[in-house]
Amino acid sequence: MGKAFHIHLVSDATGETLNAIAKAALAQFEGVEVEEHAYTLVRSRRQLERAMDHIRAEPGLVFFTLVNPELRNELLAQSARLSIPCLDILDAPISMLRQFLGAAETHRPGGQHEMDQRYLLRIEALNFTIQHDDGQSLDSLDEAEIILVGASRTSKTPTCVYLAIRGLRCANVPLVPGIALPPSLLRVAKPLIVGLWASPERLIQVRRNRLSTMGESRDTDYVEVESVRAEINATRKIFEQQDWPSIDVSRRSIEETAAAIINLLSERMVARA
Repeated sequence: MGKAFHIHLVSDATGETLNAIAKAALAQFEGVEVEEHAYTLVRSRRQLERAMDHIRAEPGLVFFTLVNPELRNELLAQSARLSIPCLDILDAPISMLRQFLGAAETHRPGGQHEMDQRYLLRIEALNFTIQHDDGQSLDSLDEAEIILVGASRTSKTPTCVYLAIRGLRCANVPLVPGIALPPSLLRVAKPLIVGLWASPERLIQVRRNRLSTMGESRDTDYVEVESVRAEINATRKIFEQQDWPSIDVSRRSIEETAAAIINLLSERMVARA
């Protein structure tokens, strides 16, 4: 086993920003063993010192987001004395914004998590999405911004939830072999409808895993190769007939699928404008 590297994430808020950046950066490095240590809600010297105790015990790279100047300077000074590399990941963006906006920052920790109107809209979007999951509440589909359609286990629900967290009102409707499309789906005018599909091999793998967690081991049309292939072909034919854009989710993460959908929504808004 190779050397284990330690990365310390010190934040005065929930640490979500740091965690996301660290994971995105680490994804570019393969074959290395990295142990992450997170210290959240660090807003006093005592809390910072507790974090430093751990950092001294397991020296490594320090990423931090501390908007309090005194705590920030203290962390930088102690790291320098220990010869530990230390990086404020918000320093460059804040500095650039300071120059661009001609305004000073407030040094308020966790400001991005305040319960403002945008936060309330995201909660409302999430509630809407849950109410319109898996073909529910079809009578109010037209109130959605995005509707995802596709065969079972094509990541419709998790993608909708991810988009809802971004503030988008989503619904998803399953396409079931032998069952006609809901009339309400065909009547909607406002929402962007996107079809999701996957390769037969990938879909069978996901479905088998799902059945296994449910204690079901019998083979059915749900996981039979020819049946699944026919099901996928039928759904893709529907996408073409209805002129719905579609996305192959076989090798895409939820985040990548959501990003592609947001691009489609942006292109649609530009075209309509």
